[in-house]
Amino acid sequence: MNQYRSIAVIYGSDSSEWEVSVCSGQFTASQMDRERYDVYEVFARFGHWSLAAYRLKGKDRVEFPESDRPLIDKTDFSVTVDGEKIKFDYAYIMQHGTPGENGLMQGYLEMLGIPHSGCNAFVAAITFDKFSCKSYMKDVDFVKCADDIFIRKGESMDGMALKAVDKLGLPMFVKPTDGGSSFGVTKVKRAEDFDKAVELAFSEGKTVMAESFISGRELTCAVYSDGKDNIALPVIEIITENDFFDYEAKYNGHSKEVCPAHIPDMLRDEIQEVSKKIYSHLGCSGLVRIDYICSDKGLYFLEVNTIPGMTSASLVPQMVRAAGLSMTDFLTTIIENS
Repeated sequence: MNQYRSIAVIYGSDSSEWEVSVCSGQFTASQMDRERYDVYEVFARFGHWSLAAYRLKGKDRVEFPESDRPLIDKTDFSVTVDGEKIKFDYAYIMQHGTPGENGLMQGYLEMLGIPHSGCNAFVAAITFDKFSCKSYMKDVDFVKCADDIFIRKGESMDGMALKAVDKLGLPMFVKPTDGGSSFGVTKVKRAEDFDKAVELAFSEGKTVMAESFISGRELTCAVYSDGKDNIALPVIEIITENDFFDYEAKYNGHSKEVCPAHIPDMLRDEIQEVSKKIYSHLGCSGLVRIDYICSDKGLYFLEVNTIPGMTSASLVPQMVRAAGLSMTDFLTTIIENS
């Protein structure tokens, strides 16, 4: 028997990733079990929340014109359609960036007592900030972390470039600590380009991390809970045509994603086991994706994505298909075990 009936899929966001979020949310909603759930698509951006579309159990999707979308009542997370008030009893969060990936949306839902997909507010906040997340990982013995430097907006940049080069070497990456989709990320190859890279990263947020470049293969693995066990999906290798896996490589076809990755079984097993350990160590729940670099010095942790992309071409749907699962059954497992 289903725990829930009225599922709100929340997409759109206050970040540069909002358009990707819409695609992820629409795909996720389209894959939910038509015979189990009433699915409502909530577009939420800069405090304006409205019902973009809905699909009642066993019926076709109904889409509202943008100018005529019913507004969401935030006092109890409900919406009124044709005179009927619908109170959502579960939220599937598909907002990349703030407020859906940094704990704010989770906190709102938790205060209202509404179950939701993914990690709780505290874990979401920690994992969204790359520097904070790495700080939780630096003392574990099952994965390595690259050296880094933390910079907060307003701090003096005098001598910072030389300090960064001395500690991290060249090339290095400069990135916002709390962004996604590679917005604001620069691969710095010359010390004189450091300050400009930091300035670009600050356009996405108030904190920046400079990080040593680790040469190796880029690999990623997702983990989810089926209510009893934490399960790792097949590993994907990302091979980019660009200098690194930037926005263009991710979304404009300038990368190749090999699923399952052509790697030795021993490395595959290590990555899946490490991914489950990270999931448990950070207190994750629902579905997360964890990114790595595998170098000749070992496996390096990059970051955790608590709301990974979910378009038809995204990494996690590829993993789900490679595992021999249907997206519909997979999403039901996530929903019913949150």
